Amino acid sequence: MPAILGQSVFDGGLEFPAMVVHRDALEHNVSTMAGFVRDHGMELAPHAKTHMSAEIAAMQLAAGAWGLTVATPRQAEAVRAFGVDRILVANQVVDPAGLTWAAHELERDPGFEFLSFADSRTGIDILAAHAGSRPFRVLAELGHEGGRAGCRTLDELLEVASYAQSTPGVELAGVAGYEGGLRTGDEVRKYLAALQEAVEHVRVKNPILTVGGSQWFDVIGRELVATQARILLRSGAYVTHDDGYYRERTPFNRIDGELRPALEVWAHVLSVPEPGLAIVGMGKRDAPYDEGLPIPRRGGVTIVKMQDQHTVVRAAGLKPGDLLAFGISHPCTAFDKWRVLPLVDRDYRVVGTISTNF
Repeated sequence: MPAILGQSVFDGGLEFPAMVVHRDALEHNVSTMAGFVRDHGMELAPHAKTHMSAEIAAMQLAAGAWGLTVATPRQAEAVRAFGVDRILVANQVVDPAGLTWAAHELERDPGFEFLSFADSRTGIDILAAHAGSRPFRVLAELGHEGGRAGCRTLDELLEVASYAQSTPGVELAGVAGYEGGLRTGDEVRKYLAALQEAVEHVRVKNPILTVGGSQWFDVIGRELVATQARILLRSGAYVTHDDGYYRERTPFNRIDGELRPALEVWAHVLSVPEPGLAIVGMGKRDAPYDEGLPIPRRGGVTIVKMQDQHTVVRAAGLKPGDLLAFGISHPCTAFDKWRVLPLVDRDYRVVGTISTNF
């Protein structure tokens, strides 16, 4: 335990810097997204790469999640150990060790579902070479120009889909895409239309269409409402939201509802070497910085730069030993910096822990 259950994190039992998780915000976000997908005829396969936490995964599944999404076979193994029966690897899986594990797990448990993406004949051949008695179920991935993966045209996707259907050891389950790298709603709508067309051309019984990030799920909910497929939304960052990147980009800036920031980092002022300049004992090892620096919760504090173990701030009136709170930007690179985080109530009393497995 990072602090004693029932005690305040400020009672002396918790070492700083520390990242805390606010229970009320976490529960609110899980409930909000569960309600959103339900109201829009979709299902949620939340991306567990954000948190890799058994406790948070249990909350998401209890709220009705279809299963969990991961990015790698290593993550799939970890969430399988959480007791998850449905896992979607939102990626091309080519790792022999990971595929061997997945094949063995499929053979061991007839109730286990494992899906991954494919955008090439070569990728399908790799899957087939490692398949066991149960085939690997794949989703033909449609990308877009400049995107990270996926077939670039419908004809390419249909060729990959046809090849998957004719390859022993592989079973085509539907179509996959990722719209998170697109910049405008018009671009997203055009891309979603292409995904819908792909689903219509892929001859699969009860096809799956999976999309998703945390920036455009409102557009997805509107555009895919009439699609004849099971829609799996893979949003992940929503679960703790943030005070920076996703605060600016959440669809709830455009539609009714809200997500609440659930993560907060507390750290001591270590030194005030010059007037108005302070060194805080929080660095890149403690808080994310890839999509924006942390956000000071105290007025008049400005971050100058972050280093490995320190953050340089400008502020008046600080002294060594002062505790400062910071919101974070981009939760997907926050959890991996911690193995156990205190779960706190509104009064910062510890009511549980959140563990991670990266």
